Amino acid sequence: MTSSFKSEVAATLQSYASRAEAFWEGTRDHDVSQNIDALLRHIDVPVPWRILDLGCGPGRDLKTFRELGHVPVGLDGVREFVEMARAYSGAEVWHQDMLRLALPEAHFDGIYANASLFHVPRAELPRVLGELRVALKPRSVLFASNPRGNDEEGWRGERGDRYGVAYCWDTWRTCLQSAGFAELEHYYRPAGLPREQQPWLASVWRKS
Repeated sequence: MTSSFKSEVAATLQSYASRAEAFWEGTRDHDVSQNIDALLRHIDVPVPWRILDLGCGPGRDLKTFRELGHVPVGLDGVREFVEMARAYSGAEVWHQDMLRLALPEAHFDGIYANASLFHVPRAELPRVLGELRVALKPRSVLFASNPRGNDEEGWRGERGDRYGVAYCWDTWRTCLQSAGFAELEHYYRPAGLPREQQPWLASVWRKS
């Protein structure tokens, strides 16, 4: 991890850790079935699928993948979330910082990064995407959902204590294509609202 980002990463993880229970209560009922479906419909190998839930938080979506009959593994840098996710989902969960990943090679059929990759500083993103690509099997699928913006990078959140990047579509597409991914689809969330009321950019990619 680049030393200049150590404080940003540490502060962001501490922000989540200090309000872990409140975060869980505020997000456990969020409907992200559109995102889960977007990942799963593009995986074209026999089930069950090995899925990495990158930044799994307290385990909401991890449990859904397991209930669908797949073999999910969660990963989060917040120890409190790791413990919560293990208890809630019954799945394996790894305690890893996204900037210090230790992933098996060619292991996963899909990677699900729902509201997580935007916390990676832009200067570190190419390296992280490269590590995720290595962890995917050939032609496997990456899903990502990030706040939509104009490439603003810095402190975010209600208290301004979480570091992140709000990408525009053109920049995000360039980053993923440069890392060796081919676009499958992208859309904005929540569905059915005017664009100005859709703060999330979701996209699906195949390892090329």
